[in-house]
Amino acid sequence: MNSADPAHARTLVLAGPMGAGKTSIGRRVARSTGLRFVDTDKTIVHAHGPIPAIFAEHGEEQFRIWEGEAVVEALDGGGVISLGGGAVLAADTRELLRTVPVVLLTVTPEAVASRITGTARPLLSGEEDPLVRWTRIFAERRPLYEEIADATFDTSRVPMSRVAQQIAEWLRGRA
Repeated sequence: MNSADPAHARTLVLAGPMGAGKTSIGRRVARSTGLRFVDTDKTIVHAHGPIPAIFAEHGEEQFRIWEGEAVVEALDGGGVISLGGGAVLAADTRELLRTVPVVLLTVTPEAVASRITGTARPLLSGEEDPLVRWTRIFAERRPLYEEIADATFDTSRVPMSRVAQQIAEWLRGRA
């Protein structure tokens, strides 16, 4: 469980696999709590270009470096922060996340299938079925997500607006 650091009293991080709803739920939580919203993937895109192009031109390793920098910047500014699915791969990032409340968003493969179909996600491209690959990636990363999470909310069968409301209530309960 993360410590309640007063410096990050107005910060909430959403972590989880691709397609769990971190961005759409994060926007709603930010709106209902009056906090700013930051999507670290969008921060990277703004600074360095589209993620598929980054992977193609610079590789995943460079993307992960920029991702770590985006997380640090987002945490410094506070607010509701949506992490890219792989942000937890870096030990330094996981260590930083121990200082703020972190919500893990989960989703079943059945529910995520329609969310990831037709998207430009570099880790889901290639010959392997995207859902099979997504399932494997989530299974590999799940222990890392659980290591940093203070609470878990499943987005499989609940409207995003309801999950956002539950998270905002959970956050208010921590104050």
